[in-house]
Amino acid sequence: MKIKTKSENPAADSLRSSRRKPNQLRPVKITLDYVDFADGSALIEMGRTRVLATATIDERVPPFLKGSGTGWVTAEYAMLPRATEERTPRERGVKISGRTQEIQRLIGRSLRAVTDLRALGERQIIIDCDVIQADGGTRAASVTAGCVALGLALKKMLDLGLIDHMPLRHLVAGVSVGIVGGQTLIDLDYAEDSSAALDMNVIETDRGELVEVQAGAEKNPFSRKDLLDLLKLADRGVARLVQAQKEALKKKSILFMAYGYREKGSA
Repeated sequence: MKIKTKSENPAADSLRSSRRKPNQLRPVKITLDYVDFADGSALIEMGRTRVLATATIDERVPPFLKGSGTGWVTAEYAMLPRATEERTPRERGVKISGRTQEIQRLIGRSLRAVTDLRALGERQIIIDCDVIQADGGTRAASVTAGCVALGLALKKMLDLGLIDHMPLRHLVAGVSVGIVGGQTLIDLDYAEDSSAALDMNVIETDRGELVEVQAGAEKNPFSRKDLLDLLKLADRGVARLVQAQKEALKKKSILFMAYGYREKGSA
């Protein structure tokens, strides 16, 4: 489902419609504890895209994990009706779109990939990602904010003595990249995404390890060189987002100072 906003089409020169350079992220802001009652929460703002992620500690696990001694991390994703220019009907009950299911699974997979699930015991962490305003990149922003909310919930469990060590092995973040008007761009807004010849979402850990890559050509096939160029661009974007995560989290605990982006292949 394409999301409508008021953005104009990107300019064909070196500066985009938002006056950004091709390799420049939109302004990023992460606000912790945005919701008083959640076990962990974070609001991420990337340009005009805003996503609120909340974490809930649940003493139950899915039936397939009962008796296993292993925990779980799962996610739900939703968009507020007026997150877009035109109202989007709420998704209720079993009437969840394929797009929503795909994004929920992406967020859950990404967060499980960096969590020591056995360290949780038979508990699950539910991450709810709600899009307050959408202007492209909501799934990547959800992963980035979801990781912060998860980290806060796990720190709470540690403080309460529910676990004996931090299960979050790495930070994980996501960014979109693509080719628009012959240019290789990072962090696409809606106007850029809707006119992209190729758009790709990249999820990486703070070690530069890939968790997921979603790429699709809209018009013509793309080359391996295009793919590698976009991955390198995504590396730089994820490094900046991980730094933003770390800067936000370390205000809550020095424990989070141990995390940080490392280039692939570094010790």
